[in-house]
Amino acid sequence: MTDLKYWLGFNLVKGVGPAKVQAMLDYYGSLNNAWQANEFELQKIGFDKRAIRTFLKTRSETDLDLALARLEQANISLLTWESPKYPNYLREIPNAPPLLYYQGDLLEQDQWSVAVVGTRRLTSYGRQVTQDLVAGLVQHNITVVSGLARGIDAIAHQTAVELGGRTLAVLGSGLDHIYPAENRTLAQEITQGQGAIITEYGLGVRPEAKNFPPRNRVISGLSLGVIIIEAGERSGALITTNFALEQDREVFAVPGNINSPVSKGPNKLIQEGAKLVMRVEDVLEELNLHMVAERTAVQMVLPETAEEIALYTQLSGQPTHIDDLSRETKLPSALVSSTLTLMELKGMVQQVGSMNYILLREDGPTYNIDST
Repeated sequence: MTDLKYWLGFNLVKGVGPAKVQAMLDYYGSLNNAWQANEFELQKIGFDKRAIRTFLKTRSETDLDLALARLEQANISLLTWESPKYPNYLREIPNAPPLLYYQGDLLEQDQWSVAVVGTRRLTSYGRQVTQDLVAGLVQHNITVVSGLARGIDAIAHQTAVELGGRTLAVLGSGLDHIYPAENRTLAQEITQGQGAIITEYGLGVRPEAKNFPPRNRVISGLSLGVIIIEAGERSGALITTNFALEQDREVFAVPGNINSPVSKGPNKLIQEGAKLVMRVEDVLEELNLHMVAERTAVQMVLPETAEEIALYTQLSGQPTHIDDLSRETKLPSALVSSTLTLMELKGMVQQVGSMNYILLREDGPTYNIDST
């Protein structure tokens, strides 16, 4: 993407958020053009004098090619609103981050994500419930989203990693300032094939208190729903539920001891209409996530070779004879036969008798062979 360094440039300008980025895109058509803007033009689209001074100073002092190279050296990837891999659900929220920094990998299956958040001062009950719910989510191929904080967040991430699941950790700092420091090893484990650590903050940004409410909107924005395990009445985790409601996400809460300070938050949420959670099935049923494992499996067995693609497009849930497949694809019968054998081993197709084949994982009713 030729404009990528300009998205990075505006991310480094303090005071330029989603609204100003959108205004520049509307006016200039691209951030490449906007980077060349003069003071008069910036005033015209709503920049105040302070924002203009900050922009002009940043532009004069920043080598965008060098800044981009530093990220590449640190194995940090970037996503913008224009990137195909930008998470779809996050893209839908108000004031979605124009630029995301991440380490690790973001997969299509991460669209099926649930956030698990709560207090830093967890109890043994909170620890056990977090482990149980995350284990259930992992078993159903649901990606676990949280904020890498002490307590509930860290237990959620750690449990997902230990069970071989996927997890996304959203930071309120730059990726070179993992907070808290005690979770650096956990962050590294996440990036090694089990998810990603994500932030909208550039390198050098420290974990200041003002960064965490915006971080929380990303946690809920990446997720289909948010589960609150334990949280005091004024816990920062409750900010995430407020964003979730604004973003039309489901809010779930785990009931707790009415005398426990860390159960007052979720108990109050339940009073106000949050879905009470006692087992992972409560979440799966509400979000209709029971079939995620099957959907993910379908994505994992897509055709790889030209022959597989040709045959795949000709097959359906109804039986097709091998001779018809050969004729439609214009492939030799022997090649069709050998390719179908490999596809059957992969679980993509099934022979249903008399050299007839069906697409095994097509959505819809399963074909049954008539015995007559």
